[in-house]
Amino acid sequence: MNTKRSKLGVIKYALIYLVVFAVPAELALAQEGKAAIPANATAKAYGSGWKCDRGYRKNAGSCIAVTLPENAYLTDSSYGVGWACQHGYEQDEDNCLPLALPANAYVSGLSGDTWSCNRGFRKLGNTCEAIPVPMNGYLAQSSSGPGWTCERGYRAVADACVAIVLPENAYLTANTYDSGWECDRGYQEIKGACDSIKVPANGHLSERDYGQGWECDRGYRKTQATCVAVVLPENAHLDFAGHDWNCNKPYHKRKQACTLADRND
Repeated sequence: MNTKRSKLGVIKYALIYLVVFAVPAELALAQEGKAAIPANATAKAYGSGWKCDRGYRKNAGSCIAVTLPENAYLTDSSYGVGWACQHGYEQDEDNCLPLALPANAYVSGLSGDTWSCNRGFRKLGNTCEAIPVPMNGYLAQSSSGPGWTCERGYRAVADACVAIVLPENAYLTANTYDSGWECDRGYQEIKGACDSIKVPANGHLSERDYGQGWECDRGYRKTQATCVAVVLPENAHLDFAGHDWNCNKPYHKRKQACTLADRND
């Protein structure tokens, strides 16, 4: 019984100690944390610490007012200068000066602190130079390179657009370089002209841009300018391309025949 009373006494004194000493100490720490937040600052919503209010920036352990120059606006960052120049102005030390725009230019860039040339002009140093477009040409989408493209039926030669001389049985292409034309189907280019492709019997026009312009039908093979029938030996079939043959399994090709393999081979 005495032991039980002794234990209750210990618990009682422990509770009194917590109330008298621990709780005030905890309150003191909380008050100290609140006191650590400087003027013009707010405790962070998550975690510990604080951040400066809008219009103030961090300087050592305090928040000082942001000095906002003319033609500037406050940023959401409490670091750095705390402001940025308005669209069409650029920072010059502690000031925002109007962007120096040359003739035939406009304000550009995500921050509006740079410039680009109008269509028909390109940047040359600190100016916008007019792009000279030759006769039978037009402005390109990009100002790089010559900055212009020739009209259909013309091709670029130096700084001019020269008419494309189209041979018979040819058509204009979208290319403004090289000859600017290609031969019609059934014709091929030979020395600047479009000559008719001579397709032999058992042949057809090819889709390839090279070679003789024709191919043999399936079951025929090319021999010089003719298409000769593929002779199938016994136990053989046409290959995938159709211009030669393979042996049926289990036969093997030996010279021009299909034979069974000799066990002694």
